[in-house]
Amino acid sequence: MGLFRMERVKARRYIGTMAAVVLGVAAVDQAVKQLMLSILTEGEALPVIGNWFRFYLLFNPGAAFSMGGEGSTWLFTTIQLAFVVGVAIAAPRIHDKWQAVGLAMIAGGALGNLIDRLVREPGFWFGHVVDYISVGSFAVFNIADASITCGVVVFIIAMFMAERKEAQESDA
Repeated sequence: MGLFRMERVKARRYIGTMAAVVLGVAAVDQAVKQLMLSILTEGEALPVIGNWFRFYLLFNPGAAFSMGGEGSTWLFTTIQLAFVVGVAIAAPRIHDKWQAVGLAMIAGGALGNLIDRLVREPGFWFGHVVDYISVGSFAVFNIADASITCGVVVFIIAMFMAERKEAQESDA
């Protein structure tokens, strides 16, 4: 099997991994949001570890971690949709497992929040994201936001590792 063909097979393997991570993150995010909507009341804290870690339901029109505001909802919806589509288009070109996982975690989180923006009040494209995790005095967030953040970290580390590997191979 030629080198080019091996790279294509490897890339196809990552497409499946990426799809599974994207859909898995979005599904878990939506399931937990539904659970939180059924047990929490908006604006009332449910302490888990004292007052430091609590569940606190709110509906966020802005970006991750409650940044941005009501007037920017359409922009965040558009960015999330563009990112999810962009990752789907780029997936066949990803040749590093950890870069694939990082991008998929980001896209899965974006998809989870995008679903909220498309189906929740106040309406299609302008829906508010369900947030419920509150730690200390940090912003309230959700699993999708956490996946985006962790995905960025994984992707950046993978980029540095790939760059380091390339430098070592070129020195040899």
